[in-house]
Amino acid sequence: MDVPRLHPDTVEQVKQRVDIVDVVSEHVVLRKRGKDFTGLCPFHDDKSPSFSVSPGKQFYYCFSCGAGGNAIKFLMEFGKRSFSDVVLDLARRYQVSVQTLEPAQRQELQRQLSLRDQLYEILALTARFYEHALHQAQGEAALTYLREARRLSEETIQQFQLGYAPAGWQTLYGYLVEQKHYPVELVEQAGLIVPRQGGGGYYDRFRDRLMIPIHDLQGRVIGFGGRTLSDEQPKYLNSPETELFDKGKTLFGLDKARGTIAKQDCAVVVEGYFDVIALHAAGINNVVASLGTALSLVQVRLLLRYTESKQVVLNFDADAAGAKAAERAIGEVADLAYKGEVQLRVLNIPQGKDPDEFLQSHSADDYRALLAESPLWLDWQIQQLLADADLSKADQFQQSTQAIVKLLGNLPNATLRTHYIHRCAELLSRGEARLTLRLEEDLRTQVRGQRWHGRSQKWQTPGDRTLLEESEAQLLRLYLNLPDYRALIIDALEERDIDFSISHHRFLWQQILELQSDITDDLIRQLRDRLTEFPDRLAQVNPLFHLDEKTQRDIVRAPLVVRAATACMERVICEKRCRHFLSLWEKTDCAVASELSQYYQQQIYAEKQRIEELDQQERQTTFADLAQVPWVGEFYQSLESATN
Repeated sequence: MDVPRLHPDTVEQVKQRVDIVDVVSEHVVLRKRGKDFTGLCPFHDDKSPSFSVSPGKQFYYCFSCGAGGNAIKFLMEFGKRSFSDVVLDLARRYQVSVQTLEPAQRQELQRQLSLRDQLYEILALTARFYEHALHQAQGEAALTYLREARRLSEETIQQFQLGYAPAGWQTLYGYLVEQKHYPVELVEQAGLIVPRQGGGGYYDRFRDRLMIPIHDLQGRVIGFGGRTLSDEQPKYLNSPETELFDKGKTLFGLDKARGTIAKQDCAVVVEGYFDVIALHAAGINNVVASLGTALSLVQVRLLLRYTESKQVVLNFDADAAGAKAAERAIGEVADLAYKGEVQLRVLNIPQGKDPDEFLQSHSADDYRALLAESPLWLDWQIQQLLADADLSKADQFQQSTQAIVKLLGNLPNATLRTHYIHRCAELLSRGEARLTLRLEEDLRTQVRGQRWHGRSQKWQTPGDRTLLEESEAQLLRLYLNLPDYRALIIDALEERDIDFSISHHRFLWQQILELQSDITDDLIRQLRDRLTEFPDRLAQVNPLFHLDEKTQRDIVRAPLVVRAATACMERVICEKRCRHFLSLWEKTDCAVASELSQYYQQQIYAEKQRIEELDQQERQTTFADLAQVPWVGEFYQSLESATN
């Protein structure tokens, strides 16, 4: 159906009913600041919160890019959708009666809205049917299971509307279709019955299962989870995707937990239905569960609407499957976590227990104590990386180090990187103070290199590699053969925040840094001894140990060479970035995303400006620089001493 022309009264009612904070927080992580809310603007590459939402004015505005408007405009701009399409969705969401200017379209709209109302009605009636069956003779085993195996009170059973689906193939079908006379097509659309293969009628989707209703935020039943009471597989069976139920956008128990989440400023996510039910029964009410799938970014954003400090604790099972689920969940929200938009923690209960099992033998206060001690997601990931590693074995030590470097390289905050680099060095050195210092410097060097080089290889050209190899080789030869200028080279690299890119150069530099505290004048001999264990690498870097004619000339003008070589290395990085932003700009439709296009243009201009500055540095030779270069006689004397 074409999108209808909406009556002005409908538009006005939607504007009055809609909550802009409710709408925007589904897409932007918002923090309360006084009367308003702030966050990172979704309409440009915002680095610091410049996006403001005013619930009083029902208006949003970005102080950086100038985007602004009401909730309707936000959804139009964010999703590139039409006005009527957005208003229709908001009308359904806020239960506003829809009127159109065309009578024919009005009838079709009413039919669609009526469909949703009928589905809600069928699902609510089904929940009551299952509740009734639980307390009949046929549900005795299910009720006994809840009371004895799960130790649930009648109050909790009623609170979560737990029920039982009888074992017959058409028990619910007979009740809804034959007794209540609901159209079979509607019952199928509600996800309650399944057509038989090859035709010939329908059968109940849920049979001989303990039934757990799933509610939306308004407390309406939108689907079910069914737990088998026999050996039937799967153990848990969820409703299929329907007009009302999208499991990737729904959290079990959120309708009951959101008030406590807001009050305690923390949300806890567990794996199973009964983990939620057991924790709520114990008085821990800020708990929800994903619905048999990995926790999604949409679900996390839904949670963040209710916690001011954006605290979320993942309490998945401590077994291998639970660890993988936690890793997947962290991967989903990694961007938010690295930016600090979610304070993510991970709780693994001792002895591999899930919350329901833990509460069978422990108190609610014991669980709260575990929550309070749960580590931040990054600490937990580091623990996982090192948990089964034998750091006394070289290969496992190297694998662990590489994994940690990759993890820390994504941290955008320099202070946080420094903290974790120091912490990881302590863990890898197993408390050996002298080794900790070496490892800390080595990790810092590797992380610095990984932050750009690990993500930019696709923007590198063959010419870049040639320039890099020449510049890096110059610096390494000078470093190896000219001890007096080693500090100058280290300072130049740190000042520009660059590292060696060519793999064998980076490997050699790491070996140098590891030897740093023990370096004598005979650094080359020490390195050769160290690299005998790596014959392939030794063959690659061996030419750097020898002075060629060019390096012999470089020795007498080392400050100029260091400046030019490091400028060249930085220039190559800038050119990579420039090509990267140019590629993004070329793919952007300026008419649709003008702010984004303008941002890319600004980045391209900034990189080109920096490239010009670096070109000048490479070409510039001041009188003071020339004064440091010895005359010809001194040059040959230094050359002779160097070769001897």
